[in-house]
Amino acid sequence: MAYTTIDDSSAYFQTALYTGNASSNKAITNDGNSDLQPDWVWIKERSNTSSHFVNDSVRGAGKNLYTNAKSTEGTNTALFTSFDSDGFTVGNTNQGNENSETYVAWQWKAGTSASGNTSGSGTAKTYSSSSSSTAGFSIVKYVGNGTANHAIPHGCGTAPTMIIVKTTTKSNQAWPVDIRQANNGAGGIMYLDETGAAGNYADSSPFTSVAPTSSVFSVGSPGNTNYNDDTYIAYCFAEVKGYSKFGSYTGNGNADGTFVYTGFRPALVIVKKYNNESQDWFLMDNKRIGYNGGTYNLESNTNLAEQTNSDIDILSNGFKTRSDGNGHNTSGHGYIFMAFAEQPFVTSTGVPATAR
Repeated sequence: MAYTTIDDSSAYFQTALYTGNASSNKAITNDGNSDLQPDWVWIKERSNTSSHFVNDSVRGAGKNLYTNAKSTEGTNTALFTSFDSDGFTVGNTNQGNENSETYVAWQWKAGTSASGNTSGSGTAKTYSSSSSSTAGFSIVKYVGNGTANHAIPHGCGTAPTMIIVKTTTKSNQAWPVDIRQANNGAGGIMYLDETGAAGNYADSSPFTSVAPTSSVFSVGSPGNTNYNDDTYIAYCFAEVKGYSKFGSYTGNGNADGTFVYTGFRPALVIVKKYNNESQDWFLMDNKRIGYNGGTYNLESNTNLAEQTNSDIDILSNGFKTRSDGNGHNTSGHGYIFMAFAEQPFVTSTGVPATAR
């Protein structure tokens, strides 16, 4: 029985912690088993209020977007300078390198470049991408055509389980997230920069009722994902056994909370309530201070500093929610999650993982 196709998750995902020094070029070097030249870097100041910002290799270093804001792409190479052979370099801004402040950077590897034209309904438009079918991850830059069921090639190899999209050129637009596959095909449009519950699909929504295939995903008209001649960036994730898991769970409201099996010891867990009342998006990882029962969290939809009481245990084969005081485990409420591995539960050679 094959438990995983990726024995060393650090070849495709790593978390780095660093302390700012206000220098013009501060290089951050990863410490995983493999060198990782990232294609998508998501950075957040931990010790102070500051926006989350993301850079990717398809748009280029210094092309910044903010997960807690609806603004267009900004260009500032002093914020993010370069993607390096085993990490990245930041400049001397407060958001990415303020003296003595602490930061976290989540990094993903894609790697295979492609370009061409989109398909589906409406006028074909250009796209370019970087993807890894091994890791089930791709970054796709495309031009909208304003017509429902515009089909965008993604390069993941299999149908994406979750898709995050942001326009880089049109102002005051949210971050739509397609969660239908992670949510067993049920209602599934949410927004990374907002707290609301999941919405349904329509031709005028960000994603239509046409499910992603092994080659393309379809966007609406226009719904934040497809205004004619505006430019978009999409981050697509397909599930890979032993490396990544996307799904949903139901809270039980007690201290011995819901256990979520992933098949690996998580390096990063992202959780969001998708029904009932509003809820923040919580990001928890294996590097920041705080251990089982008190893993620290950050929120993609706010600029708040690190919170110290998420009440999630990171285990050898998944994660376990505890009390419902922080919104991860309210009885009867549904939650969506994304998780990426530190180590598979069992490697392809039969080596087991341990809890931290």
